[in-house]
Amino acid sequence: MIVSLEWLKDYAEVNVDPVEFCDRMIMSGSNLETMETVGVDMEKVVVGKIVKIEKHPDADKLVVCKLDVGQEELVQIVTGAPNVFEGAYVPVALDGSRIPGPIHGQPKQEGGVEIKAGKLRGVESFGMLCSFEELGFTDKVVPVNQKEGIWILGGEYPLGMDFAEALELKDNIIDFEITPNRPDCLSMIGMAREAAATFETKFDYPETACKKEEGQASDYIDVEVKSDLCKRYIARIVKDVKVEDSPWWLQRRLIHAGMRPINNIVDITNFVMLEYGQPLHAFDIKSVAGNKIVVDTAEEGEKFTTLDGTERTLDDMMLMIHDAEKSIAVAGVMGGLNSEIEADTNTIVVESANFVGNSVRTTAKRLGLRTEASSRYEKGIDPNLCKAAADRVCYLIELIGAGTVVGGSVDVYPVVEEAKTVHGRVSRINNVLGIELTREQMVKYFESLEMKVEGEGDDMYVSAPTVRQDVEIEEDLIEEVARLYGYDKLPVTIPKGNNEASQSYERDIKDFAREVMCSLGANEVQTYSFVSPKGVDNIRIEEDSWERAFVQILNPLGEDTSVMRTVLMPNMLEVLGRNYSRNRDAVRAFEIGNTFMVNFLDEKALPVEADAMSIGFYGKDEDFFTLKGAIVELLTKLGIKDIEFIAEKEYGAFHPGRCARIAAPARTITPNGVEYELVELGIMGEVHPDVAEKYGLGGTRAYVAELMFNVATEMADTEKVFKPLPKYPATSRDIALVVDEAMTVGEIEKVIKTAGGKILRDVKLFDVYRGPQVGENKKSVAFALTYRHDEKTLTDEDVQTAQNQVLAALEKELGLTLRDN
Repeated sequence: MIVSLEWLKDYAEVNVDPVEFCDRMIMSGSNLETMETVGVDMEKVVVGKIVKIEKHPDADKLVVCKLDVGQEELVQIVTGAPNVFEGAYVPVALDGSRIPGPIHGQPKQEGGVEIKAGKLRGVESFGMLCSFEELGFTDKVVPVNQKEGIWILGGEYPLGMDFAEALELKDNIIDFEITPNRPDCLSMIGMAREAAATFETKFDYPETACKKEEGQASDYIDVEVKSDLCKRYIARIVKDVKVEDSPWWLQRRLIHAGMRPINNIVDITNFVMLEYGQPLHAFDIKSVAGNKIVVDTAEEGEKFTTLDGTERTLDDMMLMIHDAEKSIAVAGVMGGLNSEIEADTNTIVVESANFVGNSVRTTAKRLGLRTEASSRYEKGIDPNLCKAAADRVCYLIELIGAGTVVGGSVDVYPVVEEAKTVHGRVSRINNVLGIELTREQMVKYFESLEMKVEGEGDDMYVSAPTVRQDVEIEEDLIEEVARLYGYDKLPVTIPKGNNEASQSYERDIKDFAREVMCSLGANEVQTYSFVSPKGVDNIRIEEDSWERAFVQILNPLGEDTSVMRTVLMPNMLEVLGRNYSRNRDAVRAFEIGNTFMVNFLDEKALPVEADAMSIGFYGKDEDFFTLKGAIVELLTKLGIKDIEFIAEKEYGAFHPGRCARIAAPARTITPNGVEYELVELGIMGEVHPDVAEKYGLGGTRAYVAELMFNVATEMADTEKVFKPLPKYPATSRDIALVVDEAMTVGEIEKVIKTAGGKILRDVKLFDVYRGPQVGENKKSVAFALTYRHDEKTLTDEDVQTAQNQVLAALEKELGLTLRDN
């Protein structure tokens, strides 16, 4: 909310330094954005009168003006302005003056522009005639009739007087940030009320009573409200209207508030909107068919041209203002071109209405048309403001002689808004704030905000004016007392409590996993959860796969961020591809992040959200087994034992011969005791060449894993259990087996570990051989088996017994025997 301090003083007696004003307002709860002092950056700019105009002897587009600036001699100035005329009062920048600028289309300079005497095409010029922009005003506030040429003053002023002083331009413009719960402060009256309460000074409402009224408004207009989206509608009539420029005091208020003056009628409605926070509109009554206004929704697909000249397509959810035949305004947003005020307008209908904020917000958004009016309606406006605002418009029209006010109004107000009463306790307010105020002091604060207080003793029953829609519960009363007492005066106390900072078990596991991966030389990355659905196409996921159960974004910025990710793998491949394209020779990266999937059991329910982990390697020293080793290290450190890698040939993202599912036995307690069930933890492998090509990795081999981290978290066991160093030595035996090429090492290791019993401590593959000695489609695999007993030294007989059990199990379950040579 832009506040002119000089304008605010019309309602509240605030006579303090602007800096102190801002400081006090901040401490009473009004957030300050900026403060700017205007009208002080002009030097030697005075009021002048054009006495004589002559053609320039050597330039068709220039004229030579003789001006009276209150000195003994006339001042000669050469100008190219097209709107000068003899007798015009204008701003004159004399020789040696300084103006804010910019001039002649040049960029604005810090410190302004110095004006010096000189010659223009051979004719001496002792200054410059100035436009609005050259005196520091932005284009958006320049009056419609002053956009071309220099500033022509609309009246007589003392010649030679300082221009800023003559036009009362000096002001302090303050921009306050108004929170959504305080729409009452989107007005000069609202901010003046706050200032008066803060500085404990007098607050006055503006005058609204007209001195002379003729006839009755009901004889001119009829109003029918058909939709409950309109809470109140008031229509007043002004006849004998004279549409012309507004007086300077009115234009100055609008300009300092950031609005462009247009004509006296439109300017008054804008002025009152800024003053009360109540949007208003004026219709030319000759454009209102049947002299009737009907408030109802639009027809689906209806075309309507707004005041900005744009044709817009409406739907049946948009509230409109109609006459007996057609639509004439979009309710709460903008009027129609077919009923605007024109130069020959004689009688106007002044509309002061209240529309439901959600309806106005939806309409403005669908039309792509947000205005000063709509922004106020969106936040909620008190319906009881309508009458005072309409009366104020009529008063100002009468004040400046722009028309004759017709008596009365047509007021449709089905459900009257009543003030709410909130119960507050003196003791609780003091207890919450840590202060000791008397009831009388609190009552004084509330009454300064126009709140009525009843009750006795500790109980206060506070009725806030209906404009204060945010006061609903006792905590709101506490806030009012706190801010008027002064936030800076409240005692500083340390919060009481004995809670210790902690984080969840899941977060601990994530942090531990990060430490493990970093210790393995991997860098953590973070990628966006909003992704393109083409990501799963790029990694060759099947059409009916669960990875395609996307959660769709309702308002995506584009297709690349139109769904939420179900897997991390496409993001990881993008990271690897990006690094490879930047000539990084080797990369080890990992990400722990959320994945999202549609709930198949109930599609209306919230998406299923799960933690996932992606690991990606590439480089000359990386292969399938380095990635496998990293995964084993990670899961082992998490306390997950007996990890199995099961060959997978059907997953499209990976090379069919270099891919494995990752699983481990999960412990469950059943009526029959403890049982173990193999649970899948994820998948890993070498990226398929076609997939690698799509991500710019065609020149290298990349290896990626995707782990279901939430499952790993459930299976994790990071509790440290003390185990003494072994007292007895270990012994090992090697076995070499000839197996089919298709048989996996994992299958063999599983049988060995099961058959070896408690004394088998470790199984390691140390050799794989393929050649003519073992035959076609065969391979030789060699394992080292380590045995140890916790309570004695193993004898050869003990070890051999266990070894025989292993060999027997291999022959029985897999049909394997020892290699002959």
